[in-house]
Amino acid sequence: MKRLTGRTAVVTGAGSGIGRALVQQLIEAGCHVAAVDIRGDRLAELAEAVGGGTVRVSTHVVDVSDRAAMEALPAAVLEVHDAVHLVINNAGVTVSHAFKDHSLDDWEWLIGINLWGVVYGCHVFLPHLMEVDEAHIVNISSVFGIAGILGQSSYCTSKFGVRGLSECLWEELRPTHVGVTVVHPGGVDTRIVADARIDESIDREEAKARFASLGISPRRAAGQILRAVRRDQPRLRITREAYLMDWLRRLLPVWGNQLINWALLQFMGLGEAHRTQLEDYRSQRRELGFDP
Repeated sequence: MKRLTGRTAVVTGAGSGIGRALVQQLIEAGCHVAAVDIRGDRLAELAEAVGGGTVRVSTHVVDVSDRAAMEALPAAVLEVHDAVHLVINNAGVTVSHAFKDHSLDDWEWLIGINLWGVVYGCHVFLPHLMEVDEAHIVNISSVFGIAGILGQSSYCTSKFGVRGLSECLWEELRPTHVGVTVVHPGGVDTRIVADARIDESIDREEAKARFASLGISPRRAAGQILRAVRRDQPRLRITREAYLMDWLRRLLPVWGNQLINWALLQFMGLGEAHRTQLEDYRSQRRELGFDP
């Protein structure tokens, strides 16, 4: 998809972070936007911030994990816009728990948003993308769609799923005019930690500060994503750690994963709760007489 001016984009998770930055840059590029988010207050603030220009901006309060709501979304978008040319499935959440302590309710919540939300977004809009002359789908995965990380079992599962779906769509849509980009961001300073469901042993404020200090700005990430759309680039890695993690997994499929986890634990504190639980487990083994 070479041009954005005069086109229409649908962006999920548009109320904050990368999604909000994408909306702002799409508008700057002369693209009409349908901004989608579960938080109506964030959409209202966004609409006020970007309103008054020459492009059409509509807001849609939708839970991307709700199949019926997502099936109704294209009609709502097309009531305002003439067509849809670009769909960016960006909405995402995270849960930080060791797998044994990770509730199935949290699993269903996260998979519903991170994976089903992407599946629904692709499925309900693809017929409309096929009706225009040039179109594109962007699915936001993660560096955690490249490596399995301690305490991130549901998040990694969802992001590996987004990667797999996107790679299948590469092949199925290759003969068509619909391009596909899967994005693997590393640290980006968004609200994902602030909105996360995390282990109570983790200091949320400390985690937010650490993540913010290491992450790039959402605007910078959004710029790279839209550049990839213009270039019809199938795969985008954002930040140096994304490239490093990708190459480590290619070179060392098993040891590379262990090295990545060690580095994330040392420099970002990810998996700290799991390490504490592992120490408790070893103590229990010794008390039971199984280990010296």
